[in-house]
Amino acid sequence: MSGYVLLCPNVHRDAGLETTRRARELLLARGCQVRVSPLMARGQEELPPDIPVEPLETALAGAALAVTLGGDGTILQTSGILAAHGVPVLGVNLGHKGFLTELEPGELHRLADAAEGKFTVQRRMMLDVELIREGRVVYAARALNEAVVRSLVSVVRVEASGDGTEITEFSGDGIIVSTPTGSTAYSMAAGGPLVEPDAHCIILTPICTFRLAARSFVLTADRRVSIRTQDQRDKKVMLSVDGEPVEFLDGDELRVSRSAATLPMARVSDRSFYDIVFEKLNDRSEAGKD
Repeated sequence: MSGYVLLCPNVHRDAGLETTRRARELLLARGCQVRVSPLMARGQEELPPDIPVEPLETALAGAALAVTLGGDGTILQTSGILAAHGVPVLGVNLGHKGFLTELEPGELHRLADAAEGKFTVQRRMMLDVELIREGRVVYAARALNEAVVRSLVSVVRVEASGDGTEITEFSGDGIIVSTPTGSTAYSMAAGGPLVEPDAHCIILTPICTFRLAARSFVLTADRRVSIRTQDQRDKKVMLSVDGEPVEFLDGDELRVSRSAATLPMARVSDRSFYDIVFEKLNDRSEAGKD
């Protein structure tokens, strides 16, 4: 495999970069080229002086594989720039559930095979998100998981449409616009469907509605979705895009559409999507007790 392996540790998950150090030494021992770009470090004082580091933006140029060491949030934080550079990402789980990560800390030895190109690539659909205020785009982002419009305290009335046609309208806490990848995140917790991550669709999931008939909708991937609130007045509502919060004001419109960019995710295991879901949710072991 031409190019080097770029290790991207979350410094708050990998204290002292100890797991990164082990991964780096393992890869160097196999003759691999390795660079390190820490994420979320507030300054050099948080980084061990014996590991050379460089900014993510410059290090990606020649990378053949990016390895994140953290949780799902670490992959979400880097997904936009990785998708823009087309660099496959492989996650090592130092977090909690780890739906997006491929390896656990005890499986670091598998990085050597990945560094030699022994992996498959699964391309994940992403969403382009725009917040429109008084006719202008005041915020734009790209989402791997979801865009959420949610009231912080009071119930809010939500209207969702696709290509100008009303899809649903209800009173509740808000609504989630999700990718298939994000179907195992907030959307699932709100009662939405589980969707295979390499599928192509957009999922709308209401949050805590006051309408019995309010259900999730699975839309074609090319649908252009619009979300508005009605009579919001002074209610506090927020837009969250993969965890990044933005204020959503009365009269704002959220526009969501399929992105031309996709995130290439490296797979080295043969576990199916269903195995991963049951493992992470502990449902398979519990089901065996019935």
